[in-house]
Amino acid sequence: MTQLPDGGLQTPYKQLRRPLDDRLAAGVCSGVGRYFGVDPVLVRVGFALLAVITAGAALLAYPIMWFLMPEETPGI
Repeated sequence: MTQLPDGGLQTPYKQLRRPLDDRLAAGVCSGVGRYFGVDPVLVRVGFALLAVITAGAALLAYPIMWFLMPEETPGI
């Protein structure tokens, strides 16, 4: 971990986490958007389109990711 000037700590790599803010349901799409550096709205729209294209099969990924993605800790 790296010490920041404000006293916080920074990990040397990106982490896929569900944020505490900018959530609609569980924060999965927002976390994916932040990880890849794209607008979370685009991830949500892409996920909705994928759900339509796969006749709902992609909807199984959301609760799985909700369970597997850790929640962001306050202060990070």
